[in-house]
Amino acid sequence: MSLTIRFSDEDIVVVSKPTLLLSVPGRGEDKQDCVVSRLAPAFPGIREVHRLDWETSGLMLLACNKAAHRELSRQFQDREVGKSYTAVVAGAPGAERGEVDLPLRCDWPNRPRQMVDPVLGKPSLTRWERLSADAGRCRLRLTPVTGRSHQLRVHMMAIGHPILGDRLYADPASLAMAGRLLLHATTLSFTHPLSGEPMHFCDEAPF
Repeated sequence: MSLTIRFSDEDIVVVSKPTLLLSVPGRGEDKQDCVVSRLAPAFPGIREVHRLDWETSGLMLLACNKAAHRELSRQFQDREVGKSYTAVVAGAPGAERGEVDLPLRCDWPNRPRQMVDPVLGKPSLTRWERLSADAGRCRLRLTPVTGRSHQLRVHMMAIGHPILGDRLYADPASLAMAGRLLLHATTLSFTHPLSGEPMHFCDEAPF
């Protein structure tokens, strides 16, 4: 589970996170190995700006100081950050592109699972584009407009195309079609928090 640094300076670090590595420490001694703990010796005071699920791989942005963290957090909150993911799902949507607009909330009795709830759920929007389709599966580009927990995974499951290898949301057949969750954070675009320079990164999916 190698963690690859894609860019670093005195304000930010961009990494490519492998699957099965936590973004931040969890509860218990066995959950301390994570992106933040691995980077801390070289980047004291480093803090995550956003998180990727344990099973999701790909690009992740971290801040090295409070000023950078504050500005990057604002960019995420104001939806000024561009993100896209590559996913392989079961079946194939009938159209070339579309969107899923379904409100989500935590499924409290079954945490950490999330669920669609049209009454109590928070607005959640995902745009998708079909890249290729073959043998009962389809490669999609997923663009989350909002950033809810497990949003892409729940939205794909809700429209009948669960992400392959998803241990939380896929049906048994879709789960068995892959040895890992086939979801990867492929592109990340933002403005450098101190210099104001446009930043863009691409990390091709390893599947």
